Amino acid sequence: MGVVDTSRFHRGLKIEFEDSVWEVVDYQHSKMGRSGAIITTKLKNLFSGAAQEKKFRSGETFKTPDLEKKQMQYLYKDDIAYYFMDNETYDQIGISPEQIGDSAKYLKEQLDVIVNYYNGEPIGIELPTTVDLEVTLTDPGLKGDTVSATTKPATVETGAVINVPLFIDTGDMLTIDTRDGSYVERLKKK
Repeated sequence: MGVVDTSRFHRGLKIEFEDSVWEVVDYQHSKMGRSGAIITTKLKNLFSGAAQEKKFRSGETFKTPDLEKKQMQYLYKDDIAYYFMDNETYDQIGISPEQIGDSAKYLKEQLDVIVNYYNGEPIGIELPTTVDLEVTLTDPGLKGDTVSATTKPATVETGAVINVPLFIDTGDMLTIDTRDGSYVERLKKK
């Protein structure tokens, strides 16, 4: 277990705060005259999925939680949970939709993820930086328009809506950045 101060905040950082574990979703430094800098954060509780905004004084310190990380494969979801299988023991666990949060937009069966455990309980997942997903719905592509910065919405197989270049068609396989939901590239057809 380590200690981190507000100058080391970054997206995805996990901290112990108010007797729980929180993830820094967003943060912003602002100077407040003589009183010093204030760090405004958006935090997500990893147990309940609840989000809140909090302000901290520059230099405040927090403990970082001692998390156990396990490589697991996403299997399926039902009305209660998302289910994952341990790649070594083949044990299966369920994680609530609140704990999965926005990561659900990129979960596809058989995707390998990191499951974070705190005190033996699963509290959330870490996705790979990119995932490959098929476009299931979008307006017809415009042939030859590979230079334009104009985009259009496209729905991918997980239900997420991504902004993509105009030349993308239904059925195309795309690489998507899971950190911000942005289009990376279209994969070549086999």
